[in-house]
Amino acid sequence: MVMLLGCNNDAITLCFVFQQVMSVCPDLHQHYVQVCQNLGQPENPFIAHVLREADKNDEIIWTKGFTLKIAGNSHLVPVQRVTDDNLQVLVSVLRTAAFVTGLDLRYNVLTDAGAKTMATFLQESSSLRYLNLMFNNIGTSGAELIAKALHGNETLLHMRMTGNKIGEKGGMFFASMLQINSTLEKLDLGDCDIGVQCLIATASALNQNKSVKAINLNRPLLFSQEEETTVHLALMLKNNSSLVELHLCKHGMKNFGVERLCEALYENSSVRYLNLACNKITSDGVKFLGKLLKWNQTLQILDLNANQIEDDGAVYLSEALALYNRTLQALSVVSNNISGKGLVALSEAMKTNTELSCIYIWGNKFDEATCMALSELIQMGRLKLNCTDVEPYEVDGHIYLAELSHGLQKHYYWTPSYWAVTKKDANASLAIAAVSEYL
Repeated sequence: MVMLLGCNNDAITLCFVFQQVMSVCPDLHQHYVQVCQNLGQPENPFIAHVLREADKNDEIIWTKGFTLKIAGNSHLVPVQRVTDDNLQVLVSVLRTAAFVTGLDLRYNVLTDAGAKTMATFLQESSSLRYLNLMFNNIGTSGAELIAKALHGNETLLHMRMTGNKIGEKGGMFFASMLQINSTLEKLDLGDCDIGVQCLIATASALNQNKSVKAINLNRPLLFSQEEETTVHLALMLKNNSSLVELHLCKHGMKNFGVERLCEALYENSSVRYLNLACNKITSDGVKFLGKLLKWNQTLQILDLNANQIEDDGAVYLSEALALYNRTLQALSVVSNNISGKGLVALSEAMKTNTELSCIYIWGNKFDEATCMALSELIQMGRLKLNCTDVEPYEVDGHIYLAELSHGLQKHYYWTPSYWAVTKKDANASLAIAAVSEYL
């Protein structure tokens, strides 16, 4: 019989569980060293460092999951980026580490060979819920292997392929996967060089898929001016009742496409976060968004960063927000060629609309009236500094605005290693409309 010293009668079970967990949790670093020796592979010092730090973390034992962060863009320690051979060793270690539920391998040098290793692991793993492979060197064949592995995977919730040049064909494999997989909640295919066929196939799959809550389709390679992909995505929104977050940045979208999306969103009651940044939307297109906001009671975040909505577009938005909409919480109109008239109108709307708490306006034309209006909002406590990207300051009796490093998606391409990305001042979208544990 095992003696549990220091445990009273009420704590015996807890002490026993602790002892049992300690006995089944392997020493990750020691296991890694052993596997390297068995496979005749040299140790990667960065992986070794991360595993040693993980071994010190009691969170592995006491929480539901632990994310192993082996990001190749870390600036806190010397980094030797993860190769395909390194990944083979790491996966061998993780097969016995069910408490590792997340794996962040962004900005490394993994190729299609590494994708094959990861695909095999996804077919075997019963614990991995988050996988980040963004900005590696995975191509079409690697995308095929990973997508097919997800056909039978029932645990992964969040998959990031951002920045891997999988192309149109690789994207099609993921579109086909969405017709079969019923577990995945977020898929990120931004900056992956997908094209028209992939976008249409993805829209078709999302007509039936009920599990995906967020999808990123930013920056496809489109050579048509007909906006047929936007039409298909709009038709999907009429049928889909599970999608919460939709990213359509850099789609070359014009006013026709925005009108189609707005028509669909009258019939959609699930989308809370719509990203239309870096398109070709003008004030005429924003007129449709303004009308939608008067009716829509679901949308919480609207990103119009880097369009051309100008003063008229800002006025359309402000009228809807001042008099009708009480659902939108965050609005970005950064770099939209808006001058004082439009910016003052938006600030006036915030005085009557108490739900709109985050507004981002940097990159527009600030005149004295704009600076005074924003300064007044901040001084009266209506607008918090952690909910905007400007801060007033005074020189010689005149008010000016300085830029703050805040926004809706400051941490899309990178996350800091020294604090959680859920801090609202730098990443408002995560605080307002995160759609699940790993999103």
